[in-house]
Amino acid sequence: MKKNLGNADRIIRLCIAGLLAVLWFQNIITGIWGIVALAVAAVFVLTSLVSWCPLYAMFGLKSTSKKPV
Repeated sequence: MKKNLGNADRIIRLCIAGLLAVLWFQNIITGIWGIVALAVAAVFVLTSLVSWCPLYAMFGLKSTSKKPV
């Protein structure tokens, strides 16, 4: 697996995951929407940690930057 997530994308995903988790723990998002929010948060954390997103790979997208040599 080649990395296809850049640092900015990873940070944004972690922030969104944290926000979703806080909203769930504060009972702002409850029920089925709360479960969906936690699942999305878990996927965002996982993809941020491994720097690879399967949807990006499927569509041929990359948010990594090429450094000049």
